[in-house]
Amino acid sequence: MHADHEGSTERGSRSGLTSSGHLLERDAALAGLHEYAVDAGNGTGRLVLVSGEAGVGKTSLLEQFEAQLPDADWYWSGCDGLFTPRPLGPLFDLADQLGGDLARLCRNGAPREQLFRALHQQTSAATKLHVVVIEDIHWADEASLDLVRFLGRRMKGASLLLLTTYRDDALALDHPLRMVLGDVGPVAATRRIGVARLSRQAVGVLAATSAVDADELYELTGGNPFFVTEVLQDGLADHVPESARDVVLARAARLHRDTSAVLEVAALTGSRIDVGLLEGVRPQRRSAVDELIAGGLLVDDNGGLRFRHEIARLAIAQAIPVHRQRLIHQSCLAQLESTGCDDDARLAFHAEEANDSTAVLRYAPAAAYRAAGLNSHREAAAQFERALRHATDRDPSLPALYDAYADEASLLDRWQDAEEAAERALELWQRQGNTLRVSDAWGRLAWIRTHTCHGRDAIAAAESAVMTLMPLGRTVELARARATLAHQSLLHGLHDSAMDQARIAGRLARSLHASDVLCAAGITFATSAATKGLDWQPRMLEALDLAVAHGHHGPAGRAYVNLCALLGDRRNFDDAERYLAQGLVYCADHDLTAYVTSLESEQLLLLERRGRWDDAMALAARLLGEINSPANRLWVLVRLGVLSARRGTSDAWRYLDEAITTAERSTEAYLVVAARLARAEARWLAGDEQEARLEAEYADSALVTGDAWQRGEIAAWLRRTGSSRPPRGELAEPYRRLFAGNIAGAAQLWQDLSSPYDAALALADGTEETDLRHALSILHRLGATPASRVVQARLRALGVRSVPAGPQATTRAHPLGLTRREREILGLIREDRTNAEIAARLVISERTVHHHVSSILAKLGVTSRTRAAEKANAILDDEDRASRRRQAG
Repeated sequence: MHADHEGSTERGSRSGLTSSGHLLERDAALAGLHEYAVDAGNGTGRLVLVSGEAGVGKTSLLEQFEAQLPDADWYWSGCDGLFTPRPLGPLFDLADQLGGDLARLCRNGAPREQLFRALHQQTSAATKLHVVVIEDIHWADEASLDLVRFLGRRMKGASLLLLTTYRDDALALDHPLRMVLGDVGPVAATRRIGVARLSRQAVGVLAATSAVDADELYELTGGNPFFVTEVLQDGLADHVPESARDVVLARAARLHRDTSAVLEVAALTGSRIDVGLLEGVRPQRRSAVDELIAGGLLVDDNGGLRFRHEIARLAIAQAIPVHRQRLIHQSCLAQLESTGCDDDARLAFHAEEANDSTAVLRYAPAAAYRAAGLNSHREAAAQFERALRHATDRDPSLPALYDAYADEASLLDRWQDAEEAAERALELWQRQGNTLRVSDAWGRLAWIRTHTCHGRDAIAAAESAVMTLMPLGRTVELARARATLAHQSLLHGLHDSAMDQARIAGRLARSLHASDVLCAAGITFATSAATKGLDWQPRMLEALDLAVAHGHHGPAGRAYVNLCALLGDRRNFDDAERYLAQGLVYCADHDLTAYVTSLESEQLLLLERRGRWDDAMALAARLLGEINSPANRLWVLVRLGVLSARRGTSDAWRYLDEAITTAERSTEAYLVVAARLARAEARWLAGDEQEARLEAEYADSALVTGDAWQRGEIAAWLRRTGSSRPPRGELAEPYRRLFAGNIAGAAQLWQDLSSPYDAALALADGTEETDLRHALSILHRLGATPASRVVQARLRALGVRSVPAGPQATTRAHPLGLTRREREILGLIREDRTNAEIAARLVISERTVHHHVSSILAKLGVTSRTRAAEKANAILDDEDRASRRRQAG
């Protein structure tokens, strides 16, 4: 079946199209698309990311390509930015065109995994090339973004060309699409096409038969094809308008009154328009639609209608008076209800815009629960927020809405919102006297307060959850409350208590067939067992497998995080990275934002320990701009502070002071220990041994039990800073060798464990010239200037002459504040290299390039690679001119 896209054949409807039907300055892009189509036709599927600013002609490019590739099966879909979308809207659009199993599963409300597989199967058959278009994925819901991930990773052997378009001119640093681009970018099947503005010469070609001055037109439009086309189509010879909005409104003002009314309805129903809805709301003149198409404001779109561009829709919508907007939405809502519309998200949008609270509370929660079931948690949270805006204290469903919103907000790493909602829910449940829900609310608060670093309040909430249910006897709720209390005991270093509570919770959960509670208890038990030096990994893997098998996404995410953390702490980096990769895919696929962040925090620590400091700092800079959870932010602050201190930069204490404030507020031992040890190292590197010793002793006092690795790290810093405190308990092997005086053995073991900085510190604790020179060599390679100075001073104290000075310091700081690696990558960005090309040039992964690019954008205060290159060029040009002036002077 060929899905006709009639707008592509309408003369003049596409931006940058000459009278002969040729798109200017798009030959290279079209050639690339044809190349990728050949690949896909031969069974090597391709995901193509087509990017460019609003109005630059992304859709026009694909329509031209469709006209040149008529033998393929084409299926078009898109995302709408008007309202909080129905999850998987593009997939449902495609199902209407494809039919078959996919359409049947959609009608039956099948889980999204089945929907994804069905779409993949129906568009991957080798009999013919299938071209699937998903437009405007910058507006996509999270489930639709996961669909792009899913298909992008399954292109091998598929005769599928997946074309996606998105705007890259205003993509915020924390936009969900950025993570998707980072995930699919390294995939072998992925290709990128950037669509640029037209040149001055191309604008001149388009304006050649017009009375509009070409140079003036170019200066006004900047070469944006949509704006150029709008001005030229209106034939404005006497003046050039101030904006595309003025052009669109001028065209609309010439319409018949009834046609204008239809256009207003269209503008308030989305970029893609349901013709039945349009005619149901404004039935007076059916010919109005024909007039709008003839006038170029609307175009045919797969049996429906759409605005030729979102710019046009916005211009019309924003010009409608508020009172008339409300009346239109009321009519839309009534029409949709009368025709049995089952799109709760769409109904909820029109209900709110019509200020119909009753309808909002009927449709928004349903849309939210549906979105949550499809793992579109941002959309679910937005719908719960919509419902809460219209609910009153008299509504019996209000506390459940707050509970559900708290759960969604926590999954999105919006912990302050989650805490406020959970506290409100608890108050309402207590008012209703619902014991089970009160206990559940206490447990939810305990979990949330852990992430907001309110440790004492968290453990008090967990205890309240248990005490509330004790009179009711053996219930699933009591098992869940005990699992929560076990987790809190673990976080506060009370490992014997944690294991006891986890055993009780696990036994009760097993007898009541509560697999989610069994998973949670198992994770806590395994983590505490690891800290006590017991066999832990089989229990953790059992909990992980159980969580994955039963679809308990949250416990599975937690299991991945704890597993990676414990393996990393024991320097089992290969296994940690293997589970890290699995965990990141699982959590991204299930929209577990908070756990993705936690796993990336563990990845940061792995990079640091392995000596990949540039990569670690790039990842840390990106995470710091994205993380909302105080607990997760604390880890990033500690690592950034330590790395900054090791590199000798001035901002180390800015990070470390915020970190200790948060850690002390949490009262969780492991957080306090991490922050204090980081501060001890920073003081020691600065030559302040007395303050360093105090910080190390604070860390020692904060540790309740700890494992052999934690005890070893604390003992090493106590020794290094001259403390008289002895080690406590058994130490991990590298530290045991250190305290036994086997400096070389300790250093060699650290090297075998891929921990170069720890090896250098062990060697630096010795007194032999050979060991100190070896330490200095490692530190120079890492760029650890302050530690190098410490070792150089010790060599001189031994009377050693010709102490190695290390690499020459640069005469001045980089004007953009970038690391060496970031400077290399920015240079390649200025050459318009893609992430894949940069990765190949520098022999690093594309994901690592993504981390560095995010860090560069953050440091430059820009949101796109183009802006980064422009700013770098301007600043570096200024530097060059200043340098020439100094030389001339």
